[in-house]
Amino acid sequence: MRRSSESADTVAPILRRSRITLVTAIVATVALSACGTESVGTDAGLSSPAGGADDRPGTAFSKMLDEVAESCPADGPPQAPPSGPANALPPGADEALPSGAVEPIAPTAGPEVELNARDWCMGHLHEERVSQALWDLKNPTPSDVRTVLNNLGYIDERIHGHRQSGTTTRFSLDLRDRGGRLCVVGAAAGTRTVVDMCVAPATGPFVPGQQKR
Repeated sequence: MRRSSESADTVAPILRRSRITLVTAIVATVALSACGTESVGTDAGLSSPAGGADDRPGTAFSKMLDEVAESCPADGPPQAPPSGPANALPPGADEALPSGAVEPIAPTAGPEVELNARDWCMGHLHEERVSQALWDLKNPTPSDVRTVLNNLGYIDERIHGHRQSGTTTRFSLDLRDRGGRLCVVGAAAGTRTVVDMCVAPATGPFVPGQQKR
């Protein structure tokens, strides 16, 4: 009986130490799992896009339009150009038109009278920047033209009627912004490239070929 008691006294501490070791191991495993979860969460936060919503193509497109319009006047109602000559003749000068000349008529439709001051100014700037970029294309394919337009900040959602006709690639740009009606139509043909502003409907989808020029 004494030997059995001694065996029990010897085994009990061993069992206690085993339980303590097992509990310690479990606690350590749980702690490591928690640390791993924290680490994953932190890394996920660091790897998320910095810009968030500001990185969306539509936001970048609006920013480009604002940058182009920096030197343009604020929004205003449509303005018709003066119907008379730009420089008034001095008193007493002969105001008769030269023989064979046609008296200028003030436009009644098109960009000149249907675009507000900001869009009218922006239209000229977009004409210039798009034309200059496309002049360098010797054989402008639709793919090449789209690449150039994308590099300038014009997103695919705003490029319409993009097609090749012979050696020319035609396209339209929907530049409506802040309630404006500005659009641009172009024909990329190397140094013969032509880009003109146009007037789109104030609302509704953009349909190529239905713009006023």
